Amino acid sequence: MNSSQDKSTKTIFNRKLSHDFFIGKKFEAGIVLCGTEIKSVRQGNVTLSESFVRLDRNGRPVWMNAYISDYKFGNTANHEPSRSRFLLLSKKEINELRGALERKGESIFPVQLYFKNGLAKLEIAICKAKKLFDKRRDLKEKAEKRDVERNFRQRLS
Repeated sequence: MNSSQDKSTKTIFNRKLSHDFFIGKKFEAGIVLCGTEIKSVRQGNVTLSESFVRLDRNGRPVWMNAYISDYKFGNTANHEPSRSRFLLLSKKEINELRGALERKGESIFPVQLYFKNGLAKLEIAICKAKKLFDKRRDLKEKAEKRDVERNFRQRLS
């Protein structure tokens, strides 16, 4: 694969995540995808906002509820858009995820999907839900920061 193909692919972010959750430790995971799925991911036809990560009965991490739309040029052997997909992590990382899921109030969500050396990687993070007052405080801080930057730009011009 040439480098121009790799540059054309985009990074897909889960923008809503930082609004609803405190993002903790992050992990880089490989994804087990079929042929038409990887082609659809390269085109950017992925929705991360409603997806999450769980451990199956055997302790393997599974990316659930992710929607990868059908590949436009796929045939009858096209993939199921919202199927569960296995993640590839080391045993140490899986044990950290297991510990996070056992603690109350912590969940695992995807942060972004990107390509590294031609392979699809999913950055996942251990997250803790924000309370309503935390969300309000974040919005207030964001508005204050925006006002300061606006005033600074006005002084320069």
